[in-house]
Amino acid sequence: MLLGEIRTLTNIAKPTISVITNVGTSHIGNLGSRENILKAKLEILEGMKKDGTLVINNDNDMLNTWNKTNNTYKVITFGIDNQSSINAKEVKLEEYSSKFEVSIDNDKLNVEVLIGGKHFVYNSLCAITVGKLLDISNKDILNGIKEFELTKNRMDIKKNANNVIIINDCYNANYDSMKVAIEYLSKINTKRKISVLGDMLELGNYSKNLHEKIGEEIVKNKIDILITVGEESKNIVNKAIELGMNKENICHFDTNEAAIKILKEILKPEDAVLIKASNAMHFNKIVEEII
Repeated sequence: MLLGEIRTLTNIAKPTISVITNVGTSHIGNLGSRENILKAKLEILEGMKKDGTLVINNDNDMLNTWNKTNNTYKVITFGIDNQSSINAKEVKLEEYSSKFEVSIDNDKLNVEVLIGGKHFVYNSLCAITVGKLLDISNKDILNGIKEFELTKNRMDIKKNANNVIIINDCYNANYDSMKVAIEYLSKINTKRKISVLGDMLELGNYSKNLHEKIGEEIVKNKIDILITVGEESKNIVNKAIELGMNKENICHFDTNEAAIKILKEILKPEDAVLIKASNAMHFNKIVEEII
C-alpha cells in the first residue's frame, strides 16, 4: 500500500459506508510510520458520499485519537475496551470459539464466533455494525457470523494423524497478526506450544525492531519451542534468548526444508504448533508436510 492508492479506489467506488478496522504496522516499510498508514487509510473518506458513514475500531489507538477531533464525518464505532456505539460485553475467549453479548436497539444479542481469538471478536463487531447500517435483521447477522468460514491459510486449525494441533496462519504476517496468533497459541490447553515463525516482509527500517518485539511476545506468552526461518527472523531468536528463553528450545534455519525435518523429529501427540510468516516465505509447504 502506498499513499494515493486508496484515494484512487474510493473515487471509483464512491462508497456510502467505509470501514477502517485497524491502523497497525502492516505496510510500514512503504509508508514510513503509523501516522502515514492512518493518513493513507483515511483517504477512503475522500470518495465517500457526503451522507455516508465511517465505521471504525474504537479500541485502536490511532483511530480513537483521530475520532476525538473529527467534526466532519459521521462515525459509528465498535469496540471491547473503549466505550463505543456497539460494544462487546461478557467476552468469553475459548480455545476454538468466542462468545459475547452486544446490545442493539434495546435488544441483547448473544453472539457466537466459531473461530478462536480476540481479533475475531473485533471482526464480528465490525460485521454487526455494518449489518445494522444495511438493515439486516439480528437473526441473519447472528447466523452469518456463526456460519462464517475463514480464507484458506488464515487461522485454519486442524489435527494431524498423531493428534498434533496445527494452526495454519501462513497466509500473511505483520507484527499485529503475529502477536495475536502467539497469544492464541498460548491459551490452548496442550502439552507443548511450538511456534514456527518466518520473516515478516515489507517492514523497511522497522524490520529489526518489530521482529525483536515478536521475540518478546514469545517469552511473554511462555512458548515452549521456537523455530524460525529466514534472515529477519534471526532477530526474533536473539531477543528471545536475551530475555531468558532456553537456547536448547530454539532452532533457526535458512530453509523451510530444514524446519520440516526438525518438526517431524520433535512433534509429539497433543502438541500445538503455530505456523506463520509472510506469504512469500511459502510456509504452506511446511503445513502440507506435517498435516
